[in-house]
Amino acid sequence: MKDILAAIQSPDTKPADFAALPLPESYRAVTVHKDQTEMFEGLASHEKDPRKSLNVEEVPLPELGPGEALVAVMASSVNYNSVWTSIFEPLPTFGFLERYGRLSELAKRHDLPYHVIGSDLAGVVLRTGPGVNTWHAGDEVVAHCLSVELESSDGHNDTMLDPEQRIWGFETNFGGLAEIALVKSNQLMPKPDHLSWEEAAAPGLVNSTAYRQLVSRNGAGMKQGDNVLIWGASGGLGSYATQFALAGGANPICVVSSEDKAEICRKMGAEAIIDRKAEGYKFWKDDTTQDPREWKRFGKRIRELTGGEDVDIVFEHPGRETFGASVFVTRKGGTIVTCASTSGYTHEYDNRYLWMSLKSIIGSHFANYREAWEANRLIAKGKIHPTLSKVYSLEETGQAAYDVHKNLHQGKVGVLALAPEEGLGVRDHELRAKHLDAINRFRVGTG
Repeated sequence: MKDILAAIQSPDTKPADFAALPLPESYRAVTVHKDQTEMFEGLASHEKDPRKSLNVEEVPLPELGPGEALVAVMASSVNYNSVWTSIFEPLPTFGFLERYGRLSELAKRHDLPYHVIGSDLAGVVLRTGPGVNTWHAGDEVVAHCLSVELESSDGHNDTMLDPEQRIWGFETNFGGLAEIALVKSNQLMPKPDHLSWEEAAAPGLVNSTAYRQLVSRNGAGMKQGDNVLIWGASGGLGSYATQFALAGGANPICVVSSEDKAEICRKMGAEAIIDRKAEGYKFWKDDTTQDPREWKRFGKRIRELTGGEDVDIVFEHPGRETFGASVFVTRKGGTIVTCASTSGYTHEYDNRYLWMSLKSIIGSHFANYREAWEANRLIAKGKIHPTLSKVYSLEETGQAAYDVHKNLHQGKVGVLALAPEEGLGVRDHELRAKHLDAINRFRVGTG
């Protein structure tokens, strides 16, 4: 691995030099183990500790197949799917790997007693398999997390509808929280030149997810002037939704849980902000009963911020805790677009407020290759910026996942893999200087 890192850091290394580098037999990776999936049995979700389940260990290098690439990972980041994997909820991911392993002889590689996790990366292509023509050894890349087979016609209008659609590093093995990752070549995109490795690795999953959910015709199809309610507006998903709303001429109403998070939204340019903890919203009377009076109080507060208008779009991802309120406050004919459900998957709402007001609920899951490419292009052009707040080493991934699980973070939490320190990998210093304040606005201890 030292030779690979030295080649990446040298300005004189040519593509042929990368192609000639010997590959290691093993590499360090963050894993969960199949024989540990019951370690948190009997505990509530909030009591489960990713620091106890995530391992950093040497694993064998996987075989490279057709249409695939091996990438030296300089940096990655933690998404909520890595938290789910680490606490074995809603079920252990080994069932996904077993199911994928039954697909073909090549897919059997993924069905292992350990799972290399992680759905983001920024790094350098080391090898490509047969049939890969666009990407070459030495290319600096980021990867989106959509893995598809595309042997069915169902996925050819929208690859997210492929029956064999999976999320890499969650429903497949050999993910990005590692020194080397195995990806399909149609997961690769150019690394934004003005960003460091850790900054470039941070947007991937959440940026693409927010783009499809809010901007794409497959999601809410946001337009100029729309009022957009964004839950968790300073978090991993919400921070990108807030930026897309502002960049697209919409009006974000940012819901946060502290003054620090409200200040982050102001720095992004948002003006309409609701601190749900400070204002004491409690949408549930108890575990089984919601409180419509709180929905109404919430809706009144929104109208105070919008000049009397209800919201056109709700960017939903908390799920159970907020969904009843989301349906209620949406304007007649408006849209609730939902993914993730980090507070619970069983959504309850009063259907009178949906059906009689002609509202729509749209399910949105990650993004197809084109949507991910467009979202990455906006990052590369400096129109949308990383929301990286803190960076950990690979050995500290358990703590990084713990931070996300406990909502102790803002924006995204990064992880260095091969990169020995932060700040490396910047190629376009002029563009970086132009946007430096925006790039750093989530960073702890920066302005």
